[in-house]
Amino acid sequence: MQDINVLTNKVLGLAFEVHTQLGAGLLESTYESCLFYELKENNINVERQKKLPIIYKGIQLDTDYRIDLLIDNQLIIELKSVEALQPVHSAQLLTYMKLSNLKYGLLLNFNVPHLKQGIKRFIL
Repeated sequence: MQDINVLTNKVLGLAFEVHTQLGAGLLESTYESCLFYELKENNINVERQKKLPIIYKGIQLDTDYRIDLLIDNQLIIELKSVEALQPVHSAQLLTYMKLSNLKYGLLLNFNVPHLKQGIKRFIL
């Protein structure tokens, strides 16, 4: 496992690269594909669309919850391409963090003129 600050900085650097290359206004899935590609090319351990089951009364239930990108089994990336981040987007990421028992998350909105305006960091 990498230091979380080093890892986060690497991920953000690659997200900035994707945003610089593509700009705003594309579908979320496009940014996800490109960021996934960049992460793999930079030898960063990443899983895409990782299923997130629910444990209910001790029973594991399959759900439709999926983590956009899971980095090095310690950082969840939730990507958006929306006019403005809403409280429900933060709630979604926080729920994924709680359900997966992971402490760190990044909410990235690519539909902004400058990516730094679309970054929210979370620590549980």
